[in-house]
Amino acid sequence: MTYARTEPTDQEPDIRARPPLVREFLLVAGLFLAYKFGRQAANGHVEEAFRNAGNVWDLERTLHLPGEGAVQGLLLHSQPLIHAANTYYAAVHFPATALFLVWLYWRRPHHYVRSRRVLAALTGAALVLHLLFPLAPPRMLPAAGLVDTGQAYGPTVYGQTPATDTMANQFAAMPSLHVGWAVMVAVGLIVATRSRWRRLWLLHPALTLLVVVGTANHYWLDAIVVGAMLAVALAVFRLPLSARTAPARQPRPDLRGSVGGAPVPAYAGGGAPGAFASAVPAGSAAPGAFASAGPSPSFGAAGGSAGGSAGGSAEPADGADAGSRTPARAGAVR
Repeated sequence: MTYARTEPTDQEPDIRARPPLVREFLLVAGLFLAYKFGRQAANGHVEEAFRNAGNVWDLERTLHLPGEGAVQGLLLHSQPLIHAANTYYAAVHFPATALFLVWLYWRRPHHYVRSRRVLAALTGAALVLHLLFPLAPPRMLPAAGLVDTGQAYGPTVYGQTPATDTMANQFAAMPSLHVGWAVMVAVGLIVATRSRWRRLWLLHPALTLLVVVGTANHYWLDAIVVGAMLAVALAVFRLPLSARTAPARQPRPDLRGSVGGAPVPAYAGGGAPGAFASAVPAGSAAPGAFASAGPSPSFGAAGGSAGGSAGGSAEPADGADAGSRTPARAGAVR
């Protein structure tokens, strides 16, 4: 039994696997609006959010996690760099995820359905956690001593007064959907594509993690929690296997002919009706049998008739009984 790894060529997508476009658009838009309104409904709870922030900060120090200030210190060495980080945080999150879903829908419909389910489950679970555990980001926590880089250098997506911000819930730091969605985009593209460079998509979540921590919008624990939640969602809604790594089982060639396109063995030459093939290893012939001398033990092959050649003939062995062979009659086979 042999297995062979295949390198499939890029094929046209199966349009039958695509869900109706209008339905998908309404579904994704409805999920997004439900999440946005849910975050705004969870706004407020200022005292609880700051109390939870202090607990998270203390827990990170107990776990000896690296300080968020170490990453921010690297960004603050260059004003263009911190401006680029703020822009990445504000402008890449939603467009990258939307383009990911659109590309999957058009090119990999089977992958699209499962990826959309994973993202929907992850976002819904995150909304529940926002409601149950309001958390102020590290840029608001005095004990952290971090800079609100969005307000200081721009651009920013948040208002200057978090308690009255009507555009976003700034007390929804746990978990970080910036990191969760970025990881899902990378995983989905790695599974759905065949390029040898496809693992470079992991740079997107890695860069996102450094950005959300360096801009003081999230704690390390926010990324750790969303990673665990995404792992659960991926276990529930399993993505299709990558076609590049799926082994292709090759059928074992049969001695009597070809199976599934496998080549016919050399010793099973095709002769006229009544011709047969018998492979007898050298030195293993039964007593009384005469071993033929020649490159092939086939009888009835091209160059001689099925009835034999001058000076001898041969009788076919019983093909149904693999354990017994009828010895060839005396005679020389030339």
